[in-house]
Amino acid sequence: MNSKTNSPSLFTSPDGKSYVVTFALVSSLFLLWGFCNGMIDVMDKHFQEELHLTLAQSAWVQFAHYLGYFLMALPAGWLASKLGYKGGIIAGLLMVAVGGFWFIPATKIATFPAFLLGVCIIASGLTFLETVANPYSTVLGPKQFAATRINLAQSCNGIGWIFGPIAGAQFFYGQDAAGNSTGSETLWIPYAAIGCFVLVLAVIFSFCKLPDIKSEDEFHLDEADAGTAAPIANRGVAMSFVWANIAVLSLAIGMILSAIVAIPTVGKATGLSESQALWYATGALLAIGSVVFFLKNRSITSHSIWSHPHFSGATLTQFFYVAAQCGIFAYFINYMTSQIPAVPEAWKAGTFGNWFEIHKNGVLGLSDKGASTLAAVGFGFFLAGRFIGAVLLKKFAAHRVLATFASLAALCSLLVFCRLGWTSAVALFLSYFFMSIMFPTIFSLGIHGLGSRAKKASSYIVMAIMGGAIMPKLMGHIADTDKNGMSAGFIVPLACFVFVAFYAFSWKKLSGTEGVVGANVHRGH
Repeated sequence: MNSKTNSPSLFTSPDGKSYVVTFALVSSLFLLWGFCNGMIDVMDKHFQEELHLTLAQSAWVQFAHYLGYFLMALPAGWLASKLGYKGGIIAGLLMVAVGGFWFIPATKIATFPAFLLGVCIIASGLTFLETVANPYSTVLGPKQFAATRINLAQSCNGIGWIFGPIAGAQFFYGQDAAGNSTGSETLWIPYAAIGCFVLVLAVIFSFCKLPDIKSEDEFHLDEADAGTAAPIANRGVAMSFVWANIAVLSLAIGMILSAIVAIPTVGKATGLSESQALWYATGALLAIGSVVFFLKNRSITSHSIWSHPHFSGATLTQFFYVAAQCGIFAYFINYMTSQIPAVPEAWKAGTFGNWFEIHKNGVLGLSDKGASTLAAVGFGFFLAGRFIGAVLLKKFAAHRVLATFASLAALCSLLVFCRLGWTSAVALFLSYFFMSIMFPTIFSLGIHGLGSRAKKASSYIVMAIMGGAIMPKLMGHIADTDKNGMSAGFIVPLACFVFVAFYAFSWKKLSGTEGVVGANVHRGH
């Protein structure tokens, strides 16, 4: 009995019940959205070529994807609270199926907005899955291994990231016997396959029993009597984070309005450009939000999840992390085809000769298809980071591991920004490794100790994924206008990783705990 207490199993409840099968089923969902996300980044470059879009314009693909997360995160959290984990998962799978099958008529319509609609619908379904699966994976065993479990589950996500670009390269950059692109005609195939796969998965989940488990309520948020609420620790920090979340929300809504203004008829009717709509809307919403905040912030008690800065800080941190991740993933192909040094002519004649082509400047370099295949190598680094990170998280406090990885990711972004040739290219691959643990670890740190409120908190953290819609536009704009091209855009992920590191280094103080997420929870620091 003592040995069990001292060395608890990763997937065993306090009463000895095993959650291994449940964890395996939930992990399959991580594989699904990793595959879908991996194809998105390859699709981005496809549309640049087929529709002659600038880097900033092609970022609408990322925007449509993360808009689905932004719009559906709160409904997904509400539905998960009402239907439980199982109902939320099935609802998400059915929505993904609708989005996947939509690509069949979208290919016939063959317009950019038609494809963006399919991307948005799939992302809306994935929102349900992420809102449910992320917190669920943290409670399928002892709480001290929460960060380890979510990183293991997210390792399946990493496997999906590897095969997504490979499938995208096959169907988006295919050529006929005459050398003409067939991507526009075959783009629907992998998405229709996804639609079939998730329908089968939905049937499997409908017959499975998923225990509805909640995390421990360490902050007494579930106590109904607000009159007994304790004073908010670090109130100044907590309220600063709340206001910063209002600012980020204002920017996100401003971005949505700018997308509407980007429609030619709307832009002509309003007389506004995209940038004008963005900044006018953001400024007005921030002013209104600030007034409401300063009038109402005293009504926020310790029973509110927003009074706990480790949570409100996590929403901001996830916003910036996903912004960095999305920007790096989206422009990996652009970087590899434009920024690496010229390669020897002998490489063109080798086994991987179809990975290379003569660029417009007369220099031999990577082709889009070659760079897409190399993206899978990047995701191999990502997957390796997940597995190694899961091991580290069993030995060290999660916030310390996150701080180390974020700092090294920032260093990698700096090396890419400095245009150091092959050194920068290697640093780009290493950034995949150091990004690997960030999303699940931030998630685990953010919902720590929130009890039944973890589902609601989860929806807000998933909502913060909207950062992936905003920052790539900025990164693309910098790359379009700066003489150093794509390398200059890496100033954006550099700044984002610095913020992630700041949160990680501050987490112990923000949460008021001694690093309880790592496996060494019962040890001193």
